[in-house]
Amino acid sequence: MRQFKRSFLNLVVLAITICSVASCSDDENLNDLDETIFVRHRNADMPAYIRGNASEKVFLITLNGGPGGVGLEFRGKAFNEIENQYGVVYFDQRGSGNSQGNYDKDEINIDIMAEDVLALAKAMKHKFGSDSRLFLLGQSWGGTLGVATLIKDQSEFKGWIDVDGAYNAAGLYDLYLETFTTTANTQIVLGNSVDFWESVLELVSQVDPINNANDFSKLNRKAPEAEAKLANDGIINSENTGVEGNDLNFVYNPRINQWNAIQIGSIITGDQGLFQTTDLTSQLPKITIPSLFISGQYDMVVPIASAQTAFETIGSASKELLIFNRSGHSPPFSEPDRFATEVLRFINEHK
Repeated sequence: MRQFKRSFLNLVVLAITICSVASCSDDENLNDLDETIFVRHRNADMPAYIRGNASEKVFLITLNGGPGGVGLEFRGKAFNEIENQYGVVYFDQRGSGNSQGNYDKDEINIDIMAEDVLALAKAMKHKFGSDSRLFLLGQSWGGTLGVATLIKDQSEFKGWIDVDGAYNAAGLYDLYLETFTTTANTQIVLGNSVDFWESVLELVSQVDPINNANDFSKLNRKAPEAEAKLANDGIINSENTGVEGNDLNFVYNPRINQWNAIQIGSIITGDQGLFQTTDLTSQLPKITIPSLFISGQYDMVVPIASAQTAFETIGSASKELLIFNRSGHSPPFSEPDRFATEVLRFINEHK
């Protein structure tokens, strides 16, 4: 770990910090931040949008799902509440959002992307002071990336919040087969959307029992459909994903987004893609900082068993697992009040 940290510090140039027009001043107001900084690392320039109240110099760095999602998609009711108390950093990862770079597919992998996150953490402390306190939150793919980051270096962070994270992407295939079957049988007995759930059982019977990219894609695409049916039948809450007061169309360049979608696809497609190879299970005991796991009871995208295994395996002495009974894959948008309350409680306890 020490050897890595020395080489990493030599490698990374924390390059560009740009104040937004509204807040660039000598007596920066940390109570109401609205800034963008750029981190340059390994041929990529990646924006991080900093919002909220950082008067205590406490920041929550967020890692969105995808891969390929945009950082500001997190914003909404839950994160508005979090921003009222702490600074929140919405990061456009390499190959997503408005990030830019002159790199090829061999330079988009989980190790390099984890180094990107550590570069962001160092950039935050360079800008706001070494006494800044950072927490890391990852949702879905962001959970995978967050774990990879903490395995490399957890010393920058006061705590880790995993929201429906896919720390074992390679193991999702078997979880899909099990979860789809159990959920479908339960919903059929209840008389809910019977035709749909029978089609789910048919799909499970047709795919290969051995993980492969083609069938994984079929199951992965079916998962959001399944959650939509559960919401329609009143089993879970509908998701309110509207970004209040912030139209993403005015933030994100569609051409850059499209190019990034092509770039990021190189790590998720093919028989040797991300979801065929990544399994960080054996390294979870290395993570010892306080950890909070949040999972939707009816998460069909990253089934709840993933969070249960991670909670049992992680090396943290202080750890919690919270199940959101009215949620699927996105608790921040299906149960925003509880989500904000629990995240703020965790930060308050460990800051």
